[in-house]
Amino acid sequence: MAKNSSQIRIISGTHGGREIDTPKTKATHPMGERERAAIFNSIRAEIYGRRILDAFAGSGAIGIEALSLGASRVDFMEKHPKAIKTIQRNLEKLQLKDRASIVRAPDGDYSIIFADPPYDNPQYDVVASLIAHLVPGGFFVLSHPEVPDPPQFAYLELISDKKYAAARIKIYRKK
Repeated sequence: MAKNSSQIRIISGTHGGREIDTPKTKATHPMGERERAAIFNSIRAEIYGRRILDAFAGSGAIGIEALSLGASRVDFMEKHPKAIKTIQRNLEKLQLKDRASIVRAPDGDYSIIFADPPYDNPQYDVVASLIAHLVPGGFFVLSHPEVPDPPQFAYLELISDKKYAAARIKIYRKK
């Protein structure tokens, strides 16, 4: 285990059961296994062969889970230095660097975008700007605090809204 970090488990796919580091910083919050399982159970069939953005990536757990389920490529959007180092370490450990990039902003179009901004600063303006990078028919998955509710997003149709402890996970589809 890396210094200044704890670990969480990848839950499914080729890397299911493997542990990855999470940065020990208040700037990120790792999504729990229960929430990740619910998301991937809902859209598992849409992952294989797709290009995905893991925005506000933190440890990279969401994107690594997608790579484990056969995503062709994942861009990890992150700006926090400790989180970036943690993602790099996790990708090296699992030998996934060839199918991943760490970016500061979206680079192109994506079939699925995961957005898990910090709950104390949800940055809904940044979240809304990501929608322009989602292909028509693509999925947009947002994790946010229970209150306040995020704004309505243009061009997105809400298909699922579930509560988990203090979090809500919304899954949208782009019209």
